[in-house]
Amino acid sequence: MQNLKIASAAGMMLAAASAAQAEPLIYGFQAEQFEYRDGDNGENVFVWDFDFVVGTDELKFVWRSEAEIVEGSGDFEGLENQLRLQFPVSTFFDAVVGVQAITPDNLPDRYNAVVGLKGLAPGFFEVDADLYLSDNSFFRFEAEYEGLITNRVILTPSIEVTVPLADDLAYGQAAGGATVEAGLRLSYDLVDRAISPYIGINYEKSFGGTADLIRASGEENGVTSIVFGTRLMF
Repeated sequence: MQNLKIASAAGMMLAAASAAQAEPLIYGFQAEQFEYRDGDNGENVFVWDFDFVVGTDELKFVWRSEAEIVEGSGDFEGLENQLRLQFPVSTFFDAVVGVQAITPDNLPDRYNAVVGLKGLAPGFFEVDADLYLSDNSFFRFEAEYEGLITNRVILTPSIEVTVPLADDLAYGQAAGGATVEAGLRLSYDLVDRAISPYIGINYEKSFGGTADLIRASGEENGVTSIVFGTRLMF
């Protein structure tokens, strides 16, 4: 039934996007992260984080996907897919509405409605602030800055903060117990901005009740990873 609801919502989004075709159609694919992480906790994972966009300046349909695949087992430790509609509400910001499916291996599925804002904040920080609504609601804030060292060499700091608004013991999350993920990646534009290999570092740690649940499960809280990957844009 939940899958049917997601499919129905996707159909309505596609219909809305089709109705906005008075303007020229634009489309594109962008993978902010497509990387291998070598963690100091002994767990190595493959990660992707990409958006596929189609629509116009006034209305875009976005498929967003994020995943973490554990090396060796091939299990999806994390898997999120979102279908989003994005439309401008100011010169630099778009509003976002959509649906999200969280379907990793060995954990119960979660489905959420999504509302948020995405755009360019003062100082040229790309920000994404989203509220995910269900029985397991949470808030997520992401920010990224591209610092040009040369025309091809770019240093990109990023931060992601996820705050559970309700306890979700199956996922090891406690209300108010934030998880913070910070990264620093140095990339080189090999083919314009289309292919940009990078190296970097990523750090993830939880706080509050979420940290207590992690310790109680015997897992390590506070993981540093060396990352190797590439950014893609077509």
